[in-house]
Amino acid sequence: MTDEVTIESEREIAVSKKNKHRKDKPWDHDGIDHWKEAPFTKEDNPHGLIEESAFATLFPKYREKYLKEVWGLVKSKLKEYDIKCSLDLIEGSMTVATTRKTWDPYAIINARDVIKLLARSVPFEQACRVLEDDVTCDIIKVKNTVRNRERFVKRRQRLIGPNGATLKALELLTNCYIMVQGGTVSAIGPFRGLKQVRKVVEDTMKNIHPVYNIKILMIKKELAKDPTLKNESWDRFLPKFKTKNVKRKKAKIKEKKDYTPFPPQQTESKIDKQLASGEYFLKPDEKRIKEQQRKSQKQLQANKERQKTRNEAFVPPRELKVSKRKVDTESSKVDIDVEAIKKKIKRAKKSKPERPSKNS
Repeated sequence: MTDEVTIESEREIAVSKKNKHRKDKPWDHDGIDHWKEAPFTKEDNPHGLIEESAFATLFPKYREKYLKEVWGLVKSKLKEYDIKCSLDLIEGSMTVATTRKTWDPYAIINARDVIKLLARSVPFEQACRVLEDDVTCDIIKVKNTVRNRERFVKRRQRLIGPNGATLKALELLTNCYIMVQGGTVSAIGPFRGLKQVRKVVEDTMKNIHPVYNIKILMIKKELAKDPTLKNESWDRFLPKFKTKNVKRKKAKIKEKKDYTPFPPQQTESKIDKQLASGEYFLKPDEKRIKEQQRKSQKQLQANKERQKTRNEAFVPPRELKVSKRKVDTESSKVDIDVEAIKKKIKRAKKSKPERPSKNS
């Protein structure tokens, strides 16, 4: 009994030594999310930036009208972060730069993304979302992924889908705004969603239909709701698609003709033909008579052919000749020697032994 008490007392001393320097932390409790990033405010950097940074980007001619209308809103939005911006319509460029008052060092990177998105036909309302902390953008270049121009257009249209249905489904699953314009795909949203969008876009350009990836994303979204599958592999739930090699039509190769420096012979015109036959020099009345004769001959020929086809119905079919076998009467007759048969029967009777009678 005393041994047990001493062991317990030793354990208590060991525990107390372990937690000797541990004190209660009233500012730390289970309700705090340690992974949450604290927002960066003006108080965190009251002195501003030392040097000026600037970014510029070009925009296409068709965006000039829209940018002129929206530029006042862009200025007022960037002014909240103490960033100056300028629009050069002659050169066709947009510039953003920091000032002495700029307190957020990463704001200039977000402002650069805003003008990039505006140049890629993204509306101002969506482009300004990039200035938020938990939202970023990704501009995916797809122009040089496919060599053939027609094939590229087909695959890009496949990404959009009928009436933009495929693109809308992708936006709902990834929580991103997606804009397909020219040779780029612009996406705005959270980091995880952008990663998914990039994968779908790249697979589409590699001739993998976006519907397959959308199906996988839908299944993953449903599996994420189940807490029991948190630490398990989801491979058994995801579909596995097999690639099929479809036979394509072989392109017809045209045989190249031998090169000749001389142009091809001109086709004869109607006047040339009349000159060759001498019809050109006939009088109008003679021409009219000749034309009538030609027409009448043509009609006669047509009537003959028509009559021939009509008469074909009245022609009786050919009858097959039945070959009659000639019966040879002489060969049918059989010569029978009656005397020889009689002699044979007599011989047979003599050779047989006589049976004894019943009385004997």
